[in-house]
Amino acid sequence: MKYIVLLMIVLLFSCRNEVKQDVMAITEVKNTIELEVHDFDGLEPLLNKQGDKVYVVNFWATWCAPCIKEIPHFEKLNANYKNKNVEVLLVSLDFPFNYDKKLKPYIKKHKLQSKVVALDDPDMNMWMPKVNEEWTGAIPITIIYNKEKRQFYERTFTYKELENEVKQFLN
Repeated sequence: MKYIVLLMIVLLFSCRNEVKQDVMAITEVKNTIELEVHDFDGLEPLLNKQGDKVYVVNFWATWCAPCIKEIPHFEKLNANYKNKNVEVLLVSLDFPFNYDKKLKPYIKKHKLQSKVVALDDPDMNMWMPKVNEEWTGAIPITIIYNKEKRQFYERTFTYKELENEVKQFLN
């Protein structure tokens, strides 16, 4: 019995130390990563730019496994095509209470170089059809557009598939 009590005390203090370390890590990330947060009115201009570039916009979240799986493809596209008039924007649909606990640590851990913004607008029924009438609400979704055309994709991509779609907008 003595050993059980001793073990519980040791576990209690070691868990408390881990929680303290997690809180310190979250605080550090919170203070080092700036995150643009928009309602839909603030985001909409980013979805409708009229420049001479090809714009690739991906809606994702840290809690979405297929989204996380394809984020490296968008990062690779950004690295390979940023000097070829391609601009990548990652729009996080994470909940605001997870910005400091999950989103910012994810951005820092994976050293995301694409622009990341968060959409904080609970009126999904209003803004989802403005993104695209066909959007069922599932993520990830991607929009690729330029001045001449716009394409909506409610699916995941491999790098090669994503690159092939972008090339159609460059030609």
